[in-house]
Amino acid sequence: MINYYLVGDHLFAIEAEPQHFDLLPNYTPFITDQIGATQMFIIHVHESSCMEIKDWTHVYTDSSDDDMPRIEMYKNDKGEWLLGVSVSKDGPIVSMIQCSADWSEVQLYTHPDYIRFAIDNAAMLVYAFRTVAMKTLLFHSSVTVRNGVGYMFLGHSGTGKSTHSRQWLQAFEEAWLLNDDNPAVRLFDDGSVRVYGTPWSGKTPCYKNDSAPVGALVQLAQAPENKITRLRMTQAYPYILASVSGLKILPESMDAIYESIAALLEACPVYKLECLPNVEAAQLCAQTCSL
Repeated sequence: MINYYLVGDHLFAIEAEPQHFDLLPNYTPFITDQIGATQMFIIHVHESSCMEIKDWTHVYTDSSDDDMPRIEMYKNDKGEWLLGVSVSKDGPIVSMIQCSADWSEVQLYTHPDYIRFAIDNAAMLVYAFRTVAMKTLLFHSSVTVRNGVGYMFLGHSGTGKSTHSRQWLQAFEEAWLLNDDNPAVRLFDDGSVRVYGTPWSGKTPCYKNDSAPVGALVQLAQAPENKITRLRMTQAYPYILASVSGLKILPESMDAIYESIAALLEACPVYKLECLPNVEAAQLCAQTCSL
């Protein structure tokens, strides 16, 4: 069985058993019958033991955050990729993602107990790697929409992104949550920038097939008082880069990320909000970003 999904106006497909799709309610809002366009990638799901890696060369380990999966990356002499994913930083590998050199064909091998985890991680990773050349960036961010405009809150895990979004919802009746962990941002040739909901939203079940123009990006930091400052491009750049998912070990991928971030900084203001976890912080942020 194959289902097609449209996320950030990019089409991809998942081939799996019908019972597997029952485990993926987060993808349901993104199902589409617009299958005439060329799909970016297709994931073929297999209930199987993890693959042997003796013919693959290890190239990278991504284990930056203790509460995030560890990703072991391998490559072969054909330019194909193999990603081993664990549930936790120090846990065993529970899924293997074999990808063609251009990330368009994906074979996913995992134990039945990890089907949703495996599909989520495979789809999110390949989406980030495949769309970076299409002026699309997958962010680690919480996004609140107010008066039709999206505001993106950035920061390391535990900074308070979700808390700050909840404070906006408490402060403003017209505000709503678009995504709480992994929104997609698209940059268009006319200079406009939109942020999209995705099937990936961390611990918060928020899977909205919707979008909004980006009004501002806000880097959060905990502080004893509320203070907000607009950042220059050079100040903002490291925060944006740290918040973007992508295959940063490849020069061509990094070039595409750099180009998109530069366009984003030209189009959207970036602020640093040093704040307490209170409604007043949301009110200050909203007032400043709306100017």
